[in-house]
Amino acid sequence: MQIQFKLDLGEAATIILAEELKANRVLIDEKLGRTVAQSRNLPVTGTIGLLLIAKKKGIIIEVKPILEQFLSQGKRISPILYQEILGMAEES
Repeated sequence: MQIQFKLDLGEAATIILAEELKANRVLIDEKLGRTVAQSRNLPVTGTIGLLLIAKKKGIIIEVKPILEQFLSQGKRISPILYQEILGMAEES
């Protein structure tokens, strides 16, 4: 299969492999990659969604310290999204 969008090589490979393996879900954060995956009927989860799942399953205790680490490394999370994530994680 050919993906004719300006995707990162890793995202394109992820989508193609997910289709070949009939994967239940793909992990992609970039908006274009998510859009392309969804247009190909692949359910998408991002890093934040993965963190929320990990907390729900008891794999991690808190999401907030990880978000703080992301921010300190230059990742961008809007203040509104940050608060929404903490709300979903039942943290303050």
